[in-house]
Amino acid sequence: MLFDTEAPKDPNKDAETSAAAETAELQSDIEEPAGLWERGWANLHADVRVVRARMVRAWAWTREIWKHFNEQFWRVKEGGLRGPRFALPKVAARATFLTLLCLSALFGALVGLTLVYTVNLPQIADLIRYRPNTTTELYDVHGKVFGSFALERRVSVPYAEFPPVLRAAILAIEDKSFERNSGVNLFRAVEAAYQDMHSNARAQGASTLTMQLARNLFLSSQKTYSRKLQEILLTVQIERRFTKEQIFELYANQIYLGHGTYGFEAGAEFYFSKHVRDLTLPEAALLAALPKGPESYSPIKYPQRALRRRNLVIQEMLQDRKITEDQAETAKAAPLGLNIEPPPNALAPYFVEEVRRQLEKEYGTDEVHGAGLKVYTTLDMDLQRVAEQAVLDGTATYERRHGWKGHLQNAELQHVDLDEYRHPDWSQPIVKGSYFHALVMLVAPGKVLVRIGSQVMTMTPPDWAWTQKSTKDDFLHVGDIVYVRVDSEGEKGAGPHVVLEQDSGVQGSMMAVDNSTGEVLAMVGGRDFAVSQFNRATQSQRQVGSSFKPYVYSTAIENGAKPSDIIVDGPVSFYTPNGPYTPHNYEGDYKGAMTLENAFAESRNIPALKLADRYGITKVIEMAHRFGVTSNIPAFLPVAIGAADITLYDQVGAYTVFPNDGIRIEPHYIRKVMQVDGQPMPEVLPKVTEVISLDTARQMMQLLQAVVQHGTAAAAGAAIKHPLGGKTGTTNDFTDAWFIGFSPSVTCGTWIGFDSRQSLGEKETGAKAALPMWMDFMKVAIASKPNEQFATAGAPKKVLDVPMPRSEDELLKPKTAPADESDPDAVPEAKAAGSGVPDAPDHVAPKAVPAPAASPAGAPDGPAPAPIIRQSPAAAEESPHG
Repeated sequence: MLFDTEAPKDPNKDAETSAAAETAELQSDIEEPAGLWERGWANLHADVRVVRARMVRAWAWTREIWKHFNEQFWRVKEGGLRGPRFALPKVAARATFLTLLCLSALFGALVGLTLVYTVNLPQIADLIRYRPNTTTELYDVHGKVFGSFALERRVSVPYAEFPPVLRAAILAIEDKSFERNSGVNLFRAVEAAYQDMHSNARAQGASTLTMQLARNLFLSSQKTYSRKLQEILLTVQIERRFTKEQIFELYANQIYLGHGTYGFEAGAEFYFSKHVRDLTLPEAALLAALPKGPESYSPIKYPQRALRRRNLVIQEMLQDRKITEDQAETAKAAPLGLNIEPPPNALAPYFVEEVRRQLEKEYGTDEVHGAGLKVYTTLDMDLQRVAEQAVLDGTATYERRHGWKGHLQNAELQHVDLDEYRHPDWSQPIVKGSYFHALVMLVAPGKVLVRIGSQVMTMTPPDWAWTQKSTKDDFLHVGDIVYVRVDSEGEKGAGPHVVLEQDSGVQGSMMAVDNSTGEVLAMVGGRDFAVSQFNRATQSQRQVGSSFKPYVYSTAIENGAKPSDIIVDGPVSFYTPNGPYTPHNYEGDYKGAMTLENAFAESRNIPALKLADRYGITKVIEMAHRFGVTSNIPAFLPVAIGAADITLYDQVGAYTVFPNDGIRIEPHYIRKVMQVDGQPMPEVLPKVTEVISLDTARQMMQLLQAVVQHGTAAAAGAAIKHPLGGKTGTTNDFTDAWFIGFSPSVTCGTWIGFDSRQSLGEKETGAKAALPMWMDFMKVAIASKPNEQFATAGAPKKVLDVPMPRSEDELLKPKTAPADESDPDAVPEAKAAGSGVPDAPDHVAPKAVPAPAASPAGAPDGPAPAPIIRQSPAAAEESPHG
């Protein structure tokens, strides 16, 4: 029998003897068989015998203990047990009571702890309604994404978007039993507890994929047993409420993958510049390797460590039979293959910043950075690239014109390790025509080596010939930070070629607006956003010089002057409270009697001052404010020739009034904003005002076109055979240079100067320093509109592509009969009165009215028909501004 009913006289001795016998028998059984099958059966029989021997020994010990208990606590007589040896009923009762009390306390403590850890747990309904922070994306007019805002860089996608190779990689390394377990893997938990006890620390994790999800969604990353208990409780709830596919989708959109990216879609876009559905096996394995330690295994910071971790994932997939050996070997041999996405908002950064400010003002920071909005902006990325290149090339041309100045910063002198040096603009892609600050690594006979990021490029004497330095030792040293332009991207196997440029601190800005809509098409606030985030297009108020004169002449024409009127350009003194003021022309001469048109085209100062004095400088300043100028302008006479500080944004918005037949549409950046569910956000319509009458606008157009035809900007008229108008601007000591000009469809303004307001140099006028940048941009902006024309005398008023807001009082008026559609100048009665177009609630959007063609009949490039802002000549006469 296996278990003997009688206890052995010496159980320990018998058990040892039996075990020794069993062991000897086991060894003999193992040595006897010669074949494989015989050895296997022998081993099995040996194991059975060893187990039997150990059970016999355990049974012997049990009987011995029972016998000892009987001898100590019971009186054994011939008839059986007769009662305890010691009569201690009170002690027994007390012991029983204390035992039950302890058990009750233990049970209560467990219940209490469970309540404590569950009372603050989020309700599972919160997870059903859970919407993670997602990225707000900015779209240009062509529907292309060019910027984003995010507290957490995340793009949520459905389960079907995650390819099988990625799902297999994640489960292979994170939770092999995900499809089978109930959220808590007991085997892994026991193993982890064993490792923790033997390492005297919580060294081994046991989190399943669902537990990781619970922790990432609701709990902290602090490693405590209480947090682990909460994690398990949440996991059980999640598993009960959601399917495995839903859990995986939540996890794959939530997990952190380093460098500010959350979720595998955002990770795929960041690390490989592709969608998650397009990942290859090595790429999927690398992403699956990151959740364990996004920073520790970062392929950017620690590529070798990331490579080993990736290959571990591939090996796990092979063991799970998700891939073949050939696939595994090929994937392990592949490089990391990173294709890092350009930093967010690297394109049009100044425009993006303006959009951010407006969105946060209207909708709040949390909504903008976490609600996953789709913002459809007015930016044209094609024109934006042209604008940025125009500003960079224009400032570089100015720098070359003034020769090499030196004054380079040196990294070595600043005690910076050259191998560790990184310049802020190195995050941009290296493409032809781009400009970078580069680090001089070597100065050798006939060449200079410079580094941009990880790429080292060579410059030779022709690349710095413009500096007129005979040798590189005259002006370049190891550690210098030089400014270079990428001349070519290089052939296969060769790096880019760069030429030396200069960054002495001169800055430039540009802004372009669609005349008929007020939409900002392009904006450049400086040479390098990485170096300076100050937006010189919207934040910098600079003296505008002669570009202020259109407000003077508009005041004169509104008060009855004509372009053909004669004015004398001669010596004059004006009496002011501070004494006599005797101005001079820029050229230093006088031309005598001349028409207002010629005086304006040639930018003569004396005629402008005489007009301002005749009609009053206060009226001139009021006129500038009507045009949208927001600066505080002092009422003294030199303001008439540009002694006023105004932003480029205000100037460009003001100049759109002239080609718009007197109507100003506030420049704006956003067309519409959509929520993540496709619903539109409340819309804010641009402010639309009537600034000057149709007649005044048409006469001013005559003056502004003369500037380009035979005035200070004649170079533009000669180079660009297209209807153009505008005005140059130059300030005293040549501290600022401007050109604001327009075609029938686009108005663009440029400025160049130093932030420190130092002089640009002798003869650096608006026509010389600013106009070339404007020309580079406008050549592209008007390329698709070769047949557009300005409206001629007697032509109907231009129709603009915006809804016209109306005042609340107008909405309460009874409806009037519709205007006669056969009369292109007829307007509803409510729109005829008043000097401007009043503000109105956002929901009012009048019906669009077809536009009469401003260009020759049949021309496909003329201004497109659009909704309203229409005014008859009679209405203009009723306007106090007309």
